[in-house]
Amino acid sequence: MKKIALISHGCAKNLIDSELILGILAQNGYEITLNEDETDTVIINTCSFICDAERESIHSILEMAEKGKKIIVTGCLSQKHPEELKKEIPEICAVIGTTDFTKIIDVLKKVEQNNYVKEVSSSPVYIYPENVKRQQITMGASSYIKIADGCNYRCGYCIIPYLRGNYHSRKIEDIVKEAKSLVKKGVTEIILVAQDTSSYGIDLYKKPALPELLKELNKIENLSWIRIMYAYPTMMTDELLYTIKECDKVVKYIDIPLQHSHPEILKLMNRPANDYRKMINHIREILPEVSIRTTFIVGYPGETEIHFNHLKEFIREMKFDRAGVFCYSREKGTPSYSMKNQVPKRVAKLRYNELMEIQQEISYARNKNFVGKILPCIIECYSDEGEVIARTRYDAPEIDGVVNIKTRKHVVPGDIEQVKITGASEYDLEGII
Repeated sequence: MKKIALISHGCAKNLIDSELILGILAQNGYEITLNEDETDTVIINTCSFICDAERESIHSILEMAEKGKKIIVTGCLSQKHPEELKKEIPEICAVIGTTDFTKIIDVLKKVEQNNYVKEVSSSPVYIYPENVKRQQITMGASSYIKIADGCNYRCGYCIIPYLRGNYHSRKIEDIVKEAKSLVKKGVTEIILVAQDTSSYGIDLYKKPALPELLKELNKIENLSWIRIMYAYPTMMTDELLYTIKECDKVVKYIDIPLQHSHPEILKLMNRPANDYRKMINHIREILPEVSIRTTFIVGYPGETEIHFNHLKEFIREMKFDRAGVFCYSREKGTPSYSMKNQVPKRVAKLRYNELMEIQQEISYARNKNFVGKILPCIIECYSDEGEVIARTRYDAPEIDGVVNIKTRKHVVPGDIEQVKITGASEYDLEGII
């Protein structure tokens, strides 16, 4: 039996593609390993969202080339640079585009015959392979489900629509079936991901169908939490908000990347140039206990001190529960790449530091309010020191905070425990059971 190794880079959506590749391999009799030293053939699923992600993927390719491996590059980097990759790293045996990974078996057979293969669609269309059983790399209390891929928006800084094509949703029944199978394996939290979850279903059902999907998922027995990531500002309808409110398993947590506050910068970004204060206040009126996570970009071409000060005041006023900040990354192939008034990296970094300091103060004040309260928390794992690591319903895995728990009680990952919060820092909490 041929053994194949896989290295996965990038976001949760890319991780799912890696797990689908492993599923195809397993269905076709290949033995799978995550240790590249055990085989001479390595698949590297790459990310190309920003320069840092590209560098990390390229580092993996070069490292495998030095080890003399047969290298198959899949994902965003091979979609973006199919010709350049082979030219710069001749050891590469095959490149496979973002929507072509279902052809992995044919590619492997050609590679085994020492043929170079380029399987990259010039106009990518992402159709989720429903007949493939994902082979999960990580298995714990939580699991991601990709409900759609591709994007119909064309934000000025983002390369993703050009690499993954337009928006394509999965059917509700297929998503529910996958969620039920994950719950049977012991998963207690389902996290819905897409480039834009709030547009789910528009292509299939001719209207946003996320509310309907949530209602169906909410019926699944032994599922504790449902979490929504990557919503789009103009898609936060009352129907969606009231569905979140009424479905007891849907955590009151909204991840809604806003990217900026000033209408002039939002227009330059090709984003909705709305006053987001009204929207955020409306969300909080309907969902008083909601935790709102967002992200912002500093240093976008044309951003002046006036624009930046507007963003600072906006963050201070709105007091987001969680906020990530990114320095603008200039990416070839995006509309912003050739824009005038590029902001120096040094200035962007200073603005990044300033926003992070403001958000740390907001986050610390928020976390201190939890001290003395009892919160339901999902158990993640045990630390090396024997402490229990958990999360509140207000925190998504890997990007938000955790709760470090001291207890003599034996707890099981995936269980929901009532935790008394005893301490707080800028990002994490302490508690006891």
